[in-house]
Amino acid sequence: MKIMVINGPNLDMLGSREPGIYGSRTYEDLCGYIREAAQKLEIETEFYQSNYEGGIIETLHSVFLENYDGVLINAGAYTHYSYAIRDAIAILKCPVVEVHISDVMNRDDFRKISVIEEVCTAKCYGRGFDSYIDGLEYIKKYLKTKQE
Repeated sequence: MKIMVINGPNLDMLGSREPGIYGSRTYEDLCGYIREAAQKLEIETEFYQSNYEGGIIETLHSVFLENYDGVLINAGAYTHYSYAIRDAIAILKCPVVEVHISDVMNRDDFRKISVIEEVCTAKCYGRGFDSYIDGLEYIKKYLKTKQE
């Protein structure tokens, strides 16, 4: 099973960016944490991070063309207004889980709005790095159920 993990704007600044909300661990720490959990779940992961909308869209297109089994996406601020990313997700035939480190439902009002939510299979948020692990487990369970 192969999962693409996509992280959007400012996630490369984890550890420096608002540590009271996002913690002190870095983006590299996040990738290592996900990779370790994925190995235990027998999932292969690939990572992509970009501060640019077009790069995220191109990566979503590659997910479609290369037949990945699923996607975890933390689109960062693009979650709240990028219909282009929403449309790229809608093309996919695999499960896509929207992920957020913080509890977006208990933050600024604009963060409660997700334009990608309705084209995603699930949403995991508010559990720090474990939100990503919840997403991996969801995809694995989703695909297993679909095979039965």
